[in-house]
Amino acid sequence: MSSIIANSKRLVIKVGSSLVTNSGAGLDHEAIATWAAQIAALKAMGREVVLVSSGAIAEGMQRLGWKKRPNAVHELQAAAAVGQMGLVQVYETCFRKHGLHTAQILLTHDDLADRKRYLNARSTLRTLLKLNTIPIINENDTVVTEEIRFGDNDTLGALVTNLIDADALVILTDQTGLYSADPRKDPAATLVGEARAGDPVLETMAGGAGSDIGRGGMLTKILAAKRAARSGAHTVIAWGREPDVLIRLAQGEAIGTQLIAGKMKTVARKQWLADHLQIGGKLTLDDGAVNALRKEGKSLLPIGVSSITGDFERGEVVTCMDTTGREIARGLVNYSAQETQKILRHASAEIESILGYVDEPELIHRDNLVLL
Repeated sequence: MSSIIANSKRLVIKVGSSLVTNSGAGLDHEAIATWAAQIAALKAMGREVVLVSSGAIAEGMQRLGWKKRPNAVHELQAAAAVGQMGLVQVYETCFRKHGLHTAQILLTHDDLADRKRYLNARSTLRTLLKLNTIPIINENDTVVTEEIRFGDNDTLGALVTNLIDADALVILTDQTGLYSADPRKDPAATLVGEARAGDPVLETMAGGAGSDIGRGGMLTKILAAKRAARSGAHTVIAWGREPDVLIRLAQGEAIGTQLIAGKMKTVARKQWLADHLQIGGKLTLDDGAVNALRKEGKSLLPIGVSSITGDFERGEVVTCMDTTGREIARGLVNYSAQETQKILRHASAEIESILGYVDEPELIHRDNLVLL
């Protein structure tokens, strides 16, 4: 059995609170430096990496001298605000030693559910990756109450994996992987080396809560793998302190538990998009644009649109029609109806001069387009 990470170009790596904070004792600078060095090595291999890191609340608790995670929401928010400062400072310092820039991104689940904010986040992350920067993502616990009470960064890691169309999600945890039963209670429990993401049996195996430091447990990781698989991404769950775990995974060594996505990546991605479609408007395309979409698999450019109907906003789903009125595709549009009306029949190079700005050169990027 070889690692599913070996052929993965774009990775989302999630590190849990208990690892980052050494089980709540404060930020583990040495461990963070080790992961930074490994990610730098991945970058040298030509991989793109987004890091999702827990630890803000746990670090805030340590800085404030709190031994037990509080229940009051305002206290959790205060701890997150205090802890986030230290968390990003350590990451920035560690990555800078390897000549890598970092960027802090604070998200909520709502950011990825709202279509407009979804596209904004996607565009920002894609730009950061092009700039050879390591985005470091955490939940915006300081201002959002629901994510503190019910959210977890395993789920956020999966959502980010879907968002940027990553090939794989790597969840580094304080466990060596998924076991057939709780190894603390059943000495006969065995490590699950490989399984299909979304298999209901895995959820039964993974029952149980997380630690007092983090809110996740193995079940949230199994569910995250199931979610990531919707866009065709595989998931690895591995012990974060395994020596050179990220490098060895990238070199093809199977470590921890590998959860395989059931569908081919392209098919799964399109299906995942299709499941979210609610029509906000219509675009009528000329024959050249129809041919570019159907036969060449290209993005939709404004020059290929002859007319529009509907009052849609950026990030809404629109349907694409040919000149006979037949629907050929649907997708997430990068410009509002008002903006689209101004730039249709114009080349992408003219967008900035017409609108005074440019968000994307495409009206609908091919990654956000489903052919019908």
